[in-house]
Amino acid sequence: MAGLNIVVAASEVVGFAKTGGLADVAGALPQALAARGHRVTVIMPYYRTVRTGKNPPARTDHVIAVPVGSRKLACRLYGGTLPGSTVPVLFVDAPEYFDRDEPALGRGLYQQTMSGGYKSDYPDNAERYTFFCRAVVEAVAALGAAPDVIHANDWQTGLVPAFVKELLRSRPGFATVRTVFTIHNIAYQGMFGPDVMRLTGLPGWLFTPPLLEYHGHLNFMKAGIVFADAVNTVSPTYSREIQTAEFGCGLEGLLRANQHKLSGIVNGVDYALWNPATDALLPVRYDAETVFEQKPKCKAELQRRLGLPVDASRPVLGMVARLVIQKGVDLVLSASPGFLDLGCQIVFLGEGDPEYHNELQQFKARYPQQVGLYLGFDESLAHLVEAGSDLFLMPSRYEPCGLNQLYSLKYGTPPVVHMTGGLADTVVNATQESIDAGTGTGFGFGEYTAHALYETVKWALHLSRDRPAAFGEVVTTAMRQDWSWARSAADYEGLYRRVML
Repeated sequence: MAGLNIVVAASEVVGFAKTGGLADVAGALPQALAARGHRVTVIMPYYRTVRTGKNPPARTDHVIAVPVGSRKLACRLYGGTLPGSTVPVLFVDAPEYFDRDEPALGRGLYQQTMSGGYKSDYPDNAERYTFFCRAVVEAVAALGAAPDVIHANDWQTGLVPAFVKELLRSRPGFATVRTVFTIHNIAYQGMFGPDVMRLTGLPGWLFTPPLLEYHGHLNFMKAGIVFADAVNTVSPTYSREIQTAEFGCGLEGLLRANQHKLSGIVNGVDYALWNPATDALLPVRYDAETVFEQKPKCKAELQRRLGLPVDASRPVLGMVARLVIQKGVDLVLSASPGFLDLGCQIVFLGEGDPEYHNELQQFKARYPQQVGLYLGFDESLAHLVEAGSDLFLMPSRYEPCGLNQLYSLKYGTPPVVHMTGGLADTVVNATQESIDAGTGTGFGFGEYTAHALYETVKWALHLSRDRPAAFGEVVTTAMRQDWSWARSAADYEGLYRRVML
């Protein structure tokens, strides 16, 4: 079967600019698709982070004219490749929109840190990503060969399917281009005032409730859902959950109306980066055959690095997450006194809401011998937490897919998860029945309460202490799971081919 010509549009890509899981997907999926014989090109903004990186992109001869409202901006495309691959990446150079991120000064890709410590969206985000969406279409046209599929990701590229349908397909040679839109997190929709319609250059009659208008606003996420030929989320369970009022964030009715083109594909893991058998960031490496001999050495190093007593008998509970309410930080803080009573040490790595920073700092100050804390992000420490913890805490209120639970499976650190979204699709709860069947890979709870989390951890620790053979079976079963991008890429290929029929 002939390979496809695929363009992946994303606002962030790992290796160049990253705030979350979207970047991981945009960096790994194209490589997995290329390995299946497809021609893939990635398009992203030329942020300052990219410009000042170790391998800055090269200038190309392509200069595109991008209309934004009454203006038309000329911008050059720069070119590079995804790290460790030959997959091409095109960077849209528009300094007034993208040359501003400076982490040391509190300026990120989408937000800036204000004087009170809270983060605020850039006031021109609507214009920035309207421009980027239109630039994607103009870049595709400039390349000449029409792609089979343009794959847009999250609200920052939500207008791409609308631009393709209303503008690109009318150009000679581009009538057959199809679009896929992936919802990575429906809570972030890109909703702006009606004046943004003027910036898009799209016909005013599209600003109606069945199409672009959403309660008087222009909603980028809605645009992607309405205009794309196929819509998917990053797990099957999440694709069902977002059709309900509890998880749909106001778009549940629209999603139910479009369920004929809605599906879910679980994200993959880049095992070249996340594999304890080859992980250069660990003090020792191990696999399913050597985990019980070598993993305790990672635990000891984690305890040392975070200033905790090195004690093999104390269970270590690890958490690596954005410190926001979605990730269940409130549950962990509520249940933590109970965890300490069970003899645990707890380690936290992440950053987020200032109130959680304060609570965690106070918690650490009260229990310095049992609580390890790193506010911020450190890649090597993230790997060490995965390898050195006995259990990994991921009690998310909701979780479109999640990646840390997949890392934890591979690292032999059974995840403790709230059974929602992608967590429910990837973790098999280690009940007595699943342990007997040899299928349990982690520990899950259904009711979103601190008590349920505590009882689940207590059960896991009971197995670890009193039934080590059963717990060991959970560990090795988890490590043998395959959540590689190869399987996810096969599912995406099937989705692309269906929209081309």
